[in-house]
Amino acid sequence: MQHVLLIDDDLPLTALLADFLRQEGFQVSCRHDGASGCDLALSQAVDIVVLDIMMPGMDGIAVLRALRAQSAVPVLMLSARGDAIDRILGLELGADDYVPKPCPPRELSARIKAILRRTDSAHAGVLPEPLAVGSLSLQPERREARWEDALLPLTGIEYNLLEVLVRHAGRVVSKRQLSEQALGRDLERFDRSIDVHISSIRQKLPRQSDGQSRILTIRGMGYQLVKG
Repeated sequence: MQHVLLIDDDLPLTALLADFLRQEGFQVSCRHDGASGCDLALSQAVDIVVLDIMMPGMDGIAVLRALRAQSAVPVLMLSARGDAIDRILGLELGADDYVPKPCPPRELSARIKAILRRTDSAHAGVLPEPLAVGSLSLQPERREARWEDALLPLTGIEYNLLEVLVRHAGRVVSKRQLSEQALGRDLERFDRSIDVHISSIRQKLPRQSDGQSRILTIRGMGYQLVKG
């Protein structure tokens, strides 16, 4: 049973979401302030954290910073409509996805399941083959990416995106493809999460000899990982 931690000071909403997620087969824990939620996430085996941005005291952004300093647990942010700056900041700090509030429980469950499918490293059967493009190598069974011998500090969704780009190296991959294959959902209108994640990956990859990024933006089409 996968363990979901809800951190939100909205008690009625948290109770509603927790009841629905339990019916979906999840183990659910709830915390209603950032500090206790962060402590629980770091002290227990939690598969995913659903984290509200707007909380008194230690807000969601501060919790996310504290988690990312010590843990790679997937984080799904909840944000009020219109909080675009906070959503982008959350993604830049390592959140895997976000859902605007008020969020239908069924949509939240679907987003959680999509993230967990793509961050679960316990694969049965034959292990997938390593992938390599020049000095960049990926180990899908461990969900690790390395540049030469250096481990790249990627979040779960960043790894997913990079793996899709590596598998299509030298070819353009549309944002719709990236959303479907890496995030597990259809691309939504005005959704900038792919762009923010790609920007973060670019910062973690060494640049080409001419100073250009190894991930190119092909205007109106998508992104392309440079071969070599």
